Amino acid sequence: MADAKRARISTPHVVIRGVTKRFQADDGDIDALARIDVSIDQGEFVCLIGASGCGKSTLLRIIAGFEEPTSGEVLVAGKPVTGPGSDRGMVFQDYALFPWMTVRQNIGFGPRQRRLSRPEIEEVADEFVKLVGLEHAANRYPGQLSGGMKQRVAIARVLANDANILLMDEPFGALDALTREQLQHELLQIWARSRVTILFVTHSVEEAALLADRVLVMSAGPGRIASDIRIDLPRPRDVSSPEFNAVRRDLARGLTSHVAPSRNPETVG
Repeated sequence: MADAKRARISTPHVVIRGVTKRFQADDGDIDALARIDVSIDQGEFVCLIGASGCGKSTLLRIIAGFEEPTSGEVLVAGKPVTGPGSDRGMVFQDYALFPWMTVRQNIGFGPRQRRLSRPEIEEVADEFVKLVGLEHAANRYPGQLSGGMKQRVAIARVLANDANILLMDEPFGALDALTREQLQHELLQIWARSRVTILFVTHSVEEAALLADRVLVMSAGPGRIASDIRIDLPRPRDVSSPEFNAVRRDLARGLTSHVAPSRNPETVG
């Protein structure tokens, strides 16, 4: 029994096997992704970093089921991805909230679509309003929220839809530095409580080093996984510590081998 339990735990949550992507253009085909092979365990926090155009967002959209790979496959919990599903939720930089709905109504949208009963919808909405710390703003509309609050609603809405994989495409890129730092901390708290699997696209080396269990460094032309780096620092991480800065330097060196020397390796894109 114990061996069977360990086998279940060790089964990867997401398997990306031989995935390539080619787009058709007026001036010829464009190879966006070379062969991608990577496995991600249940509950892992994985960051994707690389220069603009290396295929980070394309790979995320393939995992989400919004794009089909040209070849290869993506498996989630052992089943092939054939389209979007409630088990995978995308969180974008622009929030994508319904402006005519309150915070609670936005978060309850997925459960309503799944035709849960009204008491069940209210229970789920309240649970995730609390999870992201927005009880005081539950009846506000998106236009009455700060950027950071909107992003928390976007995360809660995905989780309330029964997602166990968060696909985050530069979700904090449009926020000021202070709000971004606060949301990084809050995301780690949400992740620790929910233990969802997170794939997080960022241009920031420091953000990747702060958040991730693993960092996948992508190179372009076409996009491929150049490095798979495990971050073994304990949490919470001190960005001023020698250990953290050693990790940040290693990631920056990995990036600078794939981008022009004039680019700043701390924030690529």
